[in-house]
Amino acid sequence: MKSPSIIRNGTIVFAALLLAASVLWPAAALAAPDTPADETEVQVADELLSDCRSAILLDGASGDVLYEQNADLQCYPASVTKLMTLILILEAVDNGSISLEDTVSVSEAAAAMGGSQVYLYPGEQRTVNEMLIAIAVGSGNDAAYAMAEFVGGSYEHFIEMMNQKAAALGMDGTHFVNPHGLHDPEHYTTARDLGKLARYAINVPGLLSYTSIYEYEFRPQPQPLTLWNTNRLLKWYAGTDGLKTGYTEEAGRNLAATAQRDGLRLISVVLGCRALRGHFSESMNLLNYGFDHYKFQTVYRQNETVAQANVAKGETAAVDLLAAADIGYVCPKNGDRQVSVRLEIPAYLDAPLAAGEHGGLVQLYENDRLIEECELIVARDVERCGLFRFWLRLLAEMGF
Repeated sequence: MKSPSIIRNGTIVFAALLLAASVLWPAAALAAPDTPADETEVQVADELLSDCRSAILLDGASGDVLYEQNADLQCYPASVTKLMTLILILEAVDNGSISLEDTVSVSEAAAAMGGSQVYLYPGEQRTVNEMLIAIAVGSGNDAAYAMAEFVGGSYEHFIEMMNQKAAALGMDGTHFVNPHGLHDPEHYTTARDLGKLARYAINVPGLLSYTSIYEYEFRPQPQPLTLWNTNRLLKWYAGTDGLKTGYTEEAGRNLAATAQRDGLRLISVVLGCRALRGHFSESMNLLNYGFDHYKFQTVYRQNETVAQANVAKGETAAVDLLAAADIGYVCPKNGDRQVSVRLEIPAYLDAPLAAGEHGGLVQLYENDRLIEECELIVARDVERCGLFRFWLRLLAEMGF
């Protein structure tokens, strides 16, 4: 949807188009050897949710809640905990504290971890990249423990990092005591908090590339070990690229999932499911509800010209500014929503300028609430203007 005109720091009101609702069904399953042969073995309940203690559905862009059920009920996260572990590891990679090629030595304590594991042995050495795959795909408790020691400097400090990050994200109903999710009565969270964590996670560089891996040969010799992602929605539900499952007897079956279709990214969290594959069917119910009832309304597409910026001391007096990514908003398929566009652009950009550098912001507001924003980038290089050419242009602008 294009605007008829642009006024800096002004607003242009967009009314969402009415579209007929469409039904979206799960994709056909291609199961690992230890999974059902096809999706028909995962029954989707007639009611929206019937087999979970707590749930929430979010718009992945704005974080708006589209559906919730007992979202603030205290629950045990089980291995969904590892989503926080992955975040802290990948942020350490992103800030240069560690690299994907660094070698991690497995301690006795890490190798002794029970539950879901990738059978690391004491003294085994693996790269950070391999450990990330072991956590994201194989849900290895041993890999999570080893990486906690490696990133945190000590296991205990990593737990402090987890809780500090949770506090920074506003996860007020969450407390972590380990990096893997094995049961502890003091290790708890809520669906609302995990929704916040998942929304943050999808923007962590590289995270979705790990959570979307379905199969990985982790140890070819001497005893082959192939990891199959515990999140079967990667095969059963079109558009899924994350995030993390979890199970203990006390927690039940949990899943924080995300899927994207036609520009609309949804995040679902279900906790405490009891049926064998209830966390998958309940997640599909939530996601189906979201895709059936909501759409993504595009305002500007990536690399589309949004505005012009004045250039000081440049070879040209102005330069186009492009949207750095798609920007839009979620609205109901059977309703509309009043959204305004505001541009934050400096009075002048100083030459020289390089294509792709920051030039401003385009922001979407609903009333006075910011719901989305996107960087504006300079469309092309602009060289600094020489003194003689500058005077010629100045005289031309003065009418001489």
